[in-house]
Amino acid sequence: MRMRLLIIVIGGLCLADAGQASIIFRPGEKVKYVAPGEEEISGNAQQLFDKAQEAEKQGNMGRAIKVYTHLLRKYPKDALAPGATYRAAQLLEFEGDYMKGANTYRWLVERYPSSPNFDEAIEGQFRIGEMYLSGKKIKLLGIPIGTSMDRAVEIFAAIVRTAPFGRYTARAQFDIGLARQKQSANDAAIQAYQAVIDKFPNDAIAADAQYQIGYIWYEAARLGTNDQAATQNARTAFEDFLFRYPRSEKAPQARENLQRLQQKSTGDAMKVAKFYDKSKAYRAAVIYYSQVIREQPGSSASAEAQKRIDQIRAKVGPTALTPALAVNEPKKKQVVSRAPAGNSRPAFRNSDAEVAPLPPAEQDSNLPPPASLLPPTTTAPEPSPSPGSSPAPEAAATPEPTASPDSAASPAP
Repeated sequence: MRMRLLIIVIGGLCLADAGQASIIFRPGEKVKYVAPGEEEISGNAQQLFDKAQEAEKQGNMGRAIKVYTHLLRKYPKDALAPGATYRAAQLLEFEGDYMKGANTYRWLVERYPSSPNFDEAIEGQFRIGEMYLSGKKIKLLGIPIGTSMDRAVEIFAAIVRTAPFGRYTARAQFDIGLARQKQSANDAAIQAYQAVIDKFPNDAIAADAQYQIGYIWYEAARLGTNDQAATQNARTAFEDFLFRYPRSEKAPQARENLQRLQQKSTGDAMKVAKFYDKSKAYRAAVIYYSQVIREQPGSSASAEAQKRIDQIRAKVGPTALTPALAVNEPKKKQVVSRAPAGNSRPAFRNSDAEVAPLPPAEQDSNLPPPASLLPPTTTAPEPSPSPGSSPAPEAAATPEPTASPDSAASPAP
């Protein structure tokens, strides 16, 4: 008896605590108990909006999000739908469901571009994207499972696409580059930074984009890549940066980076020169020693390179180094084949078998210049007219015999 009484008392207390609960009766179905605030969502757009706001007042944010979402899906063309969408996105962000919040902001921007909350929705997306860019971990059941750069790129790309002239667009494009750079996807990062420069040249962020392009190539060169293009591309990017933004706060750093690149290039040339020197490939060694002299004139490395060139010349003689020592001299003119005058595009003989080196000028000063360099003489000079006789127009107008057109059209063998 006492046991029954105890059960009745406990049941009464439970019913008292659940006084706000709902019990749903449906024909042909079992009785269904619904927790407070989780009643079935129904009603027109205004009723749903009121229910969502009432849930917010009661602190039941999950319930409010569900009602707002139900409203915008069931009544997407209703006047209350844009406001419900914006409020749902705010609550999702507040509750920490960031990706759903960003997607809901994007829904508002894409479906309701005339909404008074359009700019706030763009700002909300940018805020969430920046959070992911800063290293926010993606979690599964509360456990971090990886970085979120791809999600950041997705959010920023949506901003660039839906608000191409907005307040946050240039920065969003720049952040795409940062995200790709953090992923070591340098080609994609450079493309994103270049898009900032091309699309937003007057924005302050364009200077940072130009610098980042140079820095990516600078890091590639500094980390010891064998590709000489990395050093050249870094130098070009920093020179463009200094030309376009000479007063930037990063200009001193850009100049310092250029100096380091020059030193690295000289050091690499010295290493290559010493390698060839050790291998007794003296011509190649002199080429790279000469590069050191050109790049760092007056430096200790330049003096060392010049000293070694003199030693090599004394050891093997200047004749053996003639091709290498001529690196800094202008390229010698190509020898034109003596084709007939009718050939408008003379053929060049470039192979060693066809072209012999020209003798020094002082030894052959009496020789006439090559036939192809003589002034053109296609018309015979007119004879002086004698008294009492008239010149024959045919003879004056007829040039001297030349090669036939067929032979003039073909290059000389």
